Amino acid sequence: MFTRIIKGIDAFTVWTGERIKWLTSLLVLLILGDVLLRYLLDTSKAWITDLEWHVFALIFLLGAAYALKEDQHVRVDVLYSKWSEKKKAWVNLFGTVLFLLPWCLIVIYTSFEYTGHAYSIGEKSAEPGGLHARFLIKGAITLGFVMLLLQGIATAMKAFVTIRKTEVLV
Repeated sequence: MFTRIIKGIDAFTVWTGERIKWLTSLLVLLILGDVLLRYLLDTSKAWITDLEWHVFALIFLLGAAYALKEDQHVRVDVLYSKWSEKKKAWVNLFGTVLFLLPWCLIVIYTSFEYTGHAYSIGEKSAEPGGLHARFLIKGAITLGFVMLLLQGIATAMKAFVTIRKTEVLV
């Protein structure tokens, strides 16, 4: 059962990660367009600047689960890289259960209220000509942390399976 859950979460994370990574190309094009408008035509559009930071936020918020799944997140590898698979699994299990999962739950709870408030007041960009419906990008905080929570659960389950596997072999 663990294996099916892990594979399902991993497949979802890879599927979304493969799509999210294309946002980096979109961001490059947006910045290029903004730079060309500024330096060639001496003008700028507020909605382009808003869209740049929205896309940038989406890359990190929705790409965090993919980074965790691919083991590309920030970690001090000086010690970790030299440890046995079992020791790494214990660190991953405790780190995930004690820090990542509770943090995800806190952010999901608070960002859900944050998004709801933005929606209820019809929040939009403070810049004239900026983007409307700011609740959409704020909702990405909740979505990103739900995705990270799911991948964190898969990470904890993988660590548990690794620990059990090495204990059985010993």
